[in-house]
This record gives sequence, structure tokens and C-alpha cells, in this order.
Amino acid sequence: MTAAVLTGAGRALPATYSQDAVWDGFFAGHYAGVRAAERIFKGAGVRTRHAVANPVDEDLSSWGTGARMERYLTEALPLGKQAVAGALDAAGLAPGDVGLFAVATCTGYATPGLDIRLASDLGMPLGLQRLLVGHMGCYAALPGLGAVTDFVSARSRPAVLLCCELTSLHVQPAQRDLDQVVAHALFSDAAAAVVVEPGAGRGRRMAGLVARTDSSTADHMTWDVTDLGFRMGLSPRVPDVLARHVGEVVAELLDGAGLRSEDVAGWAVHPGGPRILDVVRDELGLAEMQLAASRRVLAEHGNCSSATVLLVLDELADVDGPVVVLAFGPGLTLYAALLLPV
Repeated sequence: MTAAVLTGAGRALPATYSQDAVWDGFFAGHYAGVRAAERIFKGAGVRTRHAVANPVDEDLSSWGTGARMERYLTEALPLGKQAVAGALDAAGLAPGDVGLFAVATCTGYATPGLDIRLASDLGMPLGLQRLLVGHMGCYAALPGLGAVTDFVSARSRPAVLLCCELTSLHVQPAQRDLDQVVAHALFSDAAAAVVVEPGAGRGRRMAGLVARTDSSTADHMTWDVTDLGFRMGLSPRVPDVLARHVGEVVAELLDGAGLRSEDVAGWAVHPGGPRILDVVRDELGLAEMQLAASRRVLAEHGNCSSATVLLVLDELADVDGPVVVLAFGPGLTLYAALLLPV
């Protein structure tokens, strides 16, 4: 099989706002009387985030789902185009070279979707194959990457994966539910893309992919379509479930390549929140500095759902050696990928 190599990355971020400003300007009033709300915002590990709809400027909490989906398409198209164009430019490819274009998103839907509209806008070929990875949540980049690398290996054609998430469009009406407080304290907007090429002599090749779903804990993390946008359910027990599985998932991944944890040069861990990173650190026996890229992305960008782990991976662009990528989400599901330098 031809090696599938990641050769380019691009990103697009909407306007930045500070965690303190959005608390003072909106959520302090939104959650007035919820005693733990300010503590949750202050302890989220986030300093700045990005939003196409900053609640300080416009309150979407009473918008219907239809209006939110219209706004999603309006905002996602330019962000997705910028991220994909940046990734193609970094790889030295033209849109016409792409054989498969995959889009992962859980925050908006339209038909024709981002895949069709962006392929047309960018000038991708009429015979392009497309794939939409929908509603998988924060871990979607890794099954998406698995699909595009399989295509590249089997067909010897380049592929592009775009993760585009606009969580700011799903601010919910004020409730005393702490699940919502946590979600509103963490989530952010971003688009991130990667290019994968067959047999390239530079970059990182996909060397392994492991998945684990604990369906007995499916109710711990949910993302429900409601009449007022998409609503998150988030149990405080999620880190405990992660602790039970992350060690064996990483061991399986590394054993398959004949590697040990000490051989890993970089850890691109999805920063679902500070406790998630603490659990991964403790269960894998990592030093705090090995999670510096994930902590930095959380602090500077927040949790951008599926796009986040690609932002972390981009932070590790200069790392020389094996990189383990970890992401987690509804299911509860864990995904782990191994990237090796070529």
C-alpha cells in the first residue's frame, strides 16, 4: 500500500474575544443566580476564544434551529475556504489535484453541504469524491483522517480533510443546568484542514489508528438537535470513563508499531477541558510539559470540537519523531492515531 502522508495544514479563525469579557458582558447575566457559573468559567483553562456570533454583541439563545443553520452556511463557507486553501498552498497542490474532499462537522447542516459548495468555489474537479462526517463531535477529525488516508493509500490520489465547527451558533436559553454552563465556558469556533498525499517524501505518514467506544456510558455526553439549536449534555463522569480506557488504547496503538511511550516525541491531545488533560497526563504517566501544546490551544482557542486536535497537531509541526494524536467524544468514544515522520 502507498504511504499516506500529511503534507499541509491550514486554519481559519473568526473574531477573538476574551473569556473575561464574555463572562462580564453576557454570561454573568445569563447565569445570574447560578452560584457555580463564574467558578466554572474561571476554571475552564480558557483565556480567549473565537466566535462568528459573540453573545456580547448578539444573543442567539432564542433563535430557532432553521435560522441558526442559515447562519452556519453563511459563516462556514468563507472560513472553510480559507482553511482548505491554506492547507493546499502549504502542500504545494492545486484544487484540481484533489481526489477526495472530506468535511467533518457537528454544528451545522445544509444540502447541498459545505463539501459541494466549497469544492465548486475552490475549483476542485467534477469527478471529485466527497465524504461528510457528521455529528460525531470532538473526535471526528480522527475517523475523518482514517477515511482520507485509506483513500490516499488505495487510490494514490491526494485528499483533503476539513473540520469546521461553529459552536457559538448554539448558545442556549438560560437554565440552571451546569452541563450548559460548562459547554458555554469551553466551546469555540474554528476551521482547520489537512492535506494528505500518496508517497510524499516530507511530512508525517499515518501509521496506525485505534478506536474504542464504551456504549454503556453513551448518556454521559450528548449533542441533541432541538428547536433552539443543538444542546449539549455533559456528565462530570466523562474523565473517569476516559481514565478507564486511554491507557489500553494508547498501548494498542504503540504496540502495533513496536513503540513504547518513551519513543513518542509529541502528544496531540484533544483539550476537552482541564480535567480531560489531567487524566490523560496521569494515566499515561506524561510530564506536564508534554501536554503544553494542548494546554496552549485550550487557553488561546478554547474547545473547537473536531477542529481542535488539528490545531494542536499544527502546534507540533516542528516536532521530530513519532506523534500520538488523541481525541474523545460522544459514545463515549476514544480515537488514537500514530503519525511517523517520513
